[in-house]
Amino acid sequence: MNSLVEYFATDWEVMTVNDWIGTILTVVIFLLMILAYFQVFRPKNRESLESRKHIPFEDEDDAPSGDDDGRP
Repeated sequence: MNSLVEYFATDWEVMTVNDWIGTILTVVIFLLMILAYFQVFRPKNRESLESRKHIPFEDEDDAPSGDDDGRP
């Protein structure tokens, strides 16, 4: 067990600004992902999410068709 503690030991005084930014950013993104999972799997939000599940597959009437790209 002691070798495991030594393996995961961190020298906090040697960490640079980039190390701290990476550590903090990783923790913040992890917490945001936990929040997103709770939002998605909460039974209260099921109806609103189910009603919007086909949005990526719907065609937009206002979107350019790509035929008129402005080339002669």
